[in-house]
Amino acid sequence: MESSISSPMILPAWQDYTTYRLAQGVTEPSVVGDLKILPDLWSPQCHNQRDILAYLPPSYNYTNRTYPVLYMHDGQNLFDQKTSFAGEWRVDESMEILARERIEAIIVGIPNRGDERLAEYSPFPDHRLGGGHGKQYLAFLIDTVKPLVDQTFRTQRDPEYTGIIGSSMGGLISLYAFFRHAEIFGLAGVMSTSLWFAKKAIFNFVKTAPYNPGKLYMDTGTHEYDGHWQDQFLFRVASRRHCARNRRMVNLLRRRGYSRTQLHYCEAQGAGHSETAWADRFPGMVRFLFQNQILDT
Repeated sequence: MESSISSPMILPAWQDYTTYRLAQGVTEPSVVGDLKILPDLWSPQCHNQRDILAYLPPSYNYTNRTYPVLYMHDGQNLFDQKTSFAGEWRVDESMEILARERIEAIIVGIPNRGDERLAEYSPFPDHRLGGGHGKQYLAFLIDTVKPLVDQTFRTQRDPEYTGIIGSSMGGLISLYAFFRHAEIFGLAGVMSTSLWFAKKAIFNFVKTAPYNPGKLYMDTGTHEYDGHWQDQFLFRVASRRHCARNRRMVNLLRRRGYSRTQLHYCEAQGAGHSETAWADRFPGMVRFLFQNQILDT
């Protein structure tokens, strides 16, 4: 199958999200603001295709500004309750509110591929679960998605204005990308991260990777494993271990020189492993990543 990018001069057509979904016979989407969709973008790196979503800030059509860009995994869970797996992150609603604080950004949502999610979000193979296709997935973001976004929209392209965000396995690939591709991503949001994957290989990677002078937001809930076992003792042990791994990573990053202005860590008391929990923490994450980047009025 050929790439959707047939020529440098011919760009695929972005469409209004609501109009596109209604034309497919879907009931009214639960989105606010200006959300675009690029249907069925082919990935020559991953050998699959998916829709790409782009949220534009409220001021986008009324100014000539350029905007920072956040690339977010699990794109079907970000904006629309109708497409979400278990609730949406309310990214569009949150960004509309943050705009009143003069914090605006283009948000690019890259949906996962269902059964291929673990493979694409894992930079290392796990001896039980497999995976390890994260490098190809990041190549898709960097070499296919990002050029299309930069060519279509008014973006700020330097690393200090370009972020990558995800939760769980999406947090793992975001943390990896922050260090592996520091020339692209100067911001990262790493939420409820699967640091356990592949025998915790991410720790050695972060320890030895070249230093990225950007900004990292990390968080976890204290009840991440709530409901995974009927035995509440096992739940409490698993959740404590999860928090301990996050603290270990934060300590490693502190030893590597990340100050409190570069690295923010949050443990949300009582929060579980869910879209609702990540939606609640999303605005605080954006505020931290864009500190000192508030738009002029």
